[in-house]
Amino acid sequence: MSIVDGDTVVLQDGREVRLVGLQAPKLALGRPNFTDWPLAIEAREVLAALVKNEDVQLSYGGRREDRYGRLLAHLFLADGRWVQGAMIAKGMARVYSFPDNRSCVRDLLRLEEQARGMRRAIWDQSYYAVLPADEPHRLLTHLDSFQLVEGTVKRAALVRGRLYLNFGDDWRKDFTATIAPKHLRQFSDDLEVYRDARIRVRGWIKSYNGPEIVVTHPEQIEFLDGPGRAS
Repeated sequence: MSIVDGDTVVLQDGREVRLVGLQAPKLALGRPNFTDWPLAIEAREVLAALVKNEDVQLSYGGRREDRYGRLLAHLFLADGRWVQGAMIAKGMARVYSFPDNRSCVRDLLRLEEQARGMRRAIWDQSYYAVLPADEPHRLLTHLDSFQLVEGTVKRAALVRGRLYLNFGDDWRKDFTATIAPKHLRQFSDDLEVYRDARIRVRGWIKSYNGPEIVVTHPEQIEFLDGPGRAS
């Protein structure tokens, strides 16, 4: 087995596996205008120490292959250790999920919370800090990147079937999380669930009337003052 980076391996039979459910710090790997993220080399080394020369079992919980032909799988060692869980627990990756591949994400979120609380590895680096929702200008400096954003919902509104969670007084400029009608059935449609709730949203920062994250599945939203109320 060879190790590409902190979340990708190539098996002896040539199959490439993307460890589903997490995003490790990225290596440039020859890409132009791309520099290694902090701790990218360390993440690859930690993954190598876990899986190199080990027999692994692949487990699928959703879509099995990405657009690059890589397998999307959870890896388990012969002794039962869960590779994704180990990487998250060591602070070597963030939870990163998709609407068509959500298996075990809740467990990974709990492990991430523990690692972040203990400031392990990436969680002791400002590069991976959870960003404040009430600083939209700062969020706009992170456009087209995957981030965790935390704050209090000031206003929740349904407009033509789309749910808008506004984190400021001016929806034209402030941070907003949005849920399209086709995804909304997975969430509570009781707006009181969201109003004044302190939540953490994870996803890709885009710009539309200020910074925005489009939410497609419940695991992207964590309620911080109690159990998850969005699903």
